[in-house]
Amino acid sequence: MAILDQGPLNYKEQLPPIIKENYGKWRYHENPKAGVLKHVSESGAELYSIRVGSPRLVSLDFIREICNLADEYCDGYLRFTARHNVEFLVSDAAKVEPLIAALGAKGLPVGGTGASVSNIVHTQGWVHCHTPATDASGVVKAVMDDLYEYFVSMKLPAQMKISLACCLNMCGAAHCSDIAIVGVHRTPPRIDHDKIRKGTEIPSLVASCPTGAIRPNPKEKSVVVNDAKCMYCGNCYTMAPGMEIIDPQNDGIAILVGGKVANARTNPMFSRMVIPFLPNNPPRWPEVTDAIRNIVETWAANANKGEKMGEWIERIGWERFFSLTGIEFSDKLIDDFIFSRETFRTSAAFKY
Repeated sequence: MAILDQGPLNYKEQLPPIIKENYGKWRYHENPKAGVLKHVSESGAELYSIRVGSPRLVSLDFIREICNLADEYCDGYLRFTARHNVEFLVSDAAKVEPLIAALGAKGLPVGGTGASVSNIVHTQGWVHCHTPATDASGVVKAVMDDLYEYFVSMKLPAQMKISLACCLNMCGAAHCSDIAIVGVHRTPPRIDHDKIRKGTEIPSLVASCPTGAIRPNPKEKSVVVNDAKCMYCGNCYTMAPGMEIIDPQNDGIAILVGGKVANARTNPMFSRMVIPFLPNNPPRWPEVTDAIRNIVETWAANANKGEKMGEWIERIGWERFFSLTGIEFSDKLIDDFIFSRETFRTSAAFKY
């Protein structure tokens, strides 16, 4: 096979020796404590995955630190997960506890496996995204600091997955998480006709609106927005900087619950909105952290073992969910989506 100078290396070249030797021969795995996964192969070989909570945005110094720990305790083998965790791949059982102690000394939490809160997967937020209605890293830091006890233990009914999308375009997993934090704009874009005239392809801008709220405005050689149709997603700003959507006074956060990707026990589920708006109050976002802790602890106190958030709500009903959590129901929570999402085939099984 030709050697190319672009694209990733073959993943098999990056595997630790113990995984190469036992590839396809793993018998089972178990979760002896939060953050520790033990994998056992047919040959009796054991591999320990030590999961460490990490920010999404990290410094070179942080990477050097974890690489030094990997060199010392697991022959340099580690990996980054899709939820921004670091996993050390340890083949010597005697080094598991010393590694955990070394991580603790550096303030790095071990957890996020089994019946715990997994690390939050999130989008860019204020640091990089061009259409955010809220921050990403700041909100995630505040929420995970508040839920720290549930990351380093396994005392929840099932694993809790939280995600954050800083706007309605949702490049995070907000549509299918147990709890989703979604940044929401509440005002239509402010049109800068001069910017649009100078540097925008009008047909592309019109086509970018998912609800058809944007139409050409020949008189201004620009566009016009039908406010009644606008859903404030900010997708138009991606096509034209003249469609200014960010509004510090009115932007905020909505909370959705009940989604899941797995098809274990029940089909995958979409998240549903339960809190339409919470204000942006950096740096700690107290309204958001209080709301999420309330939902998590209400679910933990009432769900059966192994029951995900959406499955618990399906069992008790939405009316009971609102009464138990004390969340006020409003007309903003009534789903008036014009397509019938209830008939969408959400099963993960292939069918022709």
